[in-house]
Amino acid sequence: MNKNRRLPQRMCVGCREMKDKRELVRVVRSPAGEVDFDPTGKKPGRGAYVCKDAGCLQQALKSKRLQKALESSIHEEVINQLKIKIEQSAL
Repeated sequence: MNKNRRLPQRMCVGCREMKDKRELVRVVRSPAGEVDFDPTGKKPGRGAYVCKDAGCLQQALKSKRLQKALESSIHEEVINQLKIKIEQSAL
């Protein structure tokens, strides 16, 4: 008998919907305080999840949910890099 493994669920900080972890991208704040995109989902640090949609990222930034989840402010250049990487991962 094969048991169906349950996929881990995470909440998108933009649209606030619970989705499978594989459907989301992780943004991580490293112990050094750097905010970056985490394609593997395994980098050390505090993480937050966002849908592979530029609209969700924009909503998370507008409402400051991403900053609250990471407990850190995010510089404009990092935001631009995140937008580019999320657009690339959506393809």
